[in-house]
Amino acid sequence: MQEVKSDIMTFRGSHFDLGIKTAQWLKQTPLLENREREWKKRIPRFDIDVNETYSIFQTYAPEIWEELLGMQEILNLPTKQMILNFGHYRFTDLNESGCTVFQGKDYMVRNYDYHPATYDGRYLLYQPNDGGLAQIGPTSRVTGRMDGMNEAGLVMGYNFMHRKHPANGFVCYMVGRLVLEYCKDVKEAIQFLKELPHRSSFSYILMDKHLNHAIVEITPRSFDVRYDKVCTNHFEILTHENRNYTKESKERLARTISQTSEDIDKYTAFKLFNDPKYNIYSKLFKSWSGTIHTSMYEPKHLKAWMTLGENRPPLSIDFQSWLEGHELDLIEFTGKLDTDLTFATY
Repeated sequence: MQEVKSDIMTFRGSHFDLGIKTAQWLKQTPLLENREREWKKRIPRFDIDVNETYSIFQTYAPEIWEELLGMQEILNLPTKQMILNFGHYRFTDLNESGCTVFQGKDYMVRNYDYHPATYDGRYLLYQPNDGGLAQIGPTSRVTGRMDGMNEAGLVMGYNFMHRKHPANGFVCYMVGRLVLEYCKDVKEAIQFLKELPHRSSFSYILMDKHLNHAIVEITPRSFDVRYDKVCTNHFEILTHENRNYTKESKERLARTISQTSEDIDKYTAFKLFNDPKYNIYSKLFKSWSGTIHTSMYEPKHLKAWMTLGENRPPLSIDFQSWLEGHELDLIEFTGKLDTDLTFATY
């Protein structure tokens, strides 16, 4: 077992100033050095067009472009290099991965399954003063999010489907960030997801403070919405887009459905996802599908729960209290992973 931790950071202010703080954090870690090493090992299978990327961000997320400029001021990297590492447009290098999501009566619980070397080890509460909605959740590739909740009570998580036939567009972790940044409820998020250009194929799982919920199935070519409670790693509507091997995903879906119900309480659901004996938590880290964190969100009460690794009681953060100006007394999440693979920040 390996001890792991994730820093908890809070910030109130402009996106540009968030970029400065983020870059200062980055410089204290080997994350950027590790990323550069990875780029040397495998040449990116995509192009970077600075003008095109700038135009896309001005259309969909001008505030996040300001965040990139703030980071650039500290990191002193060329714009093309900034876009490569932090812009997440026209970017893909996906391997097989897992992830399971269940939507209870008034909460959403999720296992994030991927490779530890891709994990930031940073959890961010951000309240902007220059546009966009405040958000809470773990960061992905520094500027993105793999799950989270915003001040309006919209909750988002995504599940990987396949990497066939990518197109020009945003990748999953930036899509997740954009949804939380600009959408207040499920209806707005569905419309926004429909308009965005998508690089690859994912399902985006949504819930809002009114307890509306949806699973949005997306590829660069197709779009559909279903209203089920459980999602793993295959499409239920866009079945023609599924990868050839979906056996494990369908078996995990069946195990999750058989052990959950509409009235299962949040504590039981969290343990179900976080305890390996229930066979939803995964230890397949070397196959890019080990469970790194289990998260849960309560959109009506703006509470977020989180734990790293397996079989560990979650810590709860009252996001509403923080939005009202009360500071956190937590500085990190800790846990244990059954692997010797380390986070990107180690």
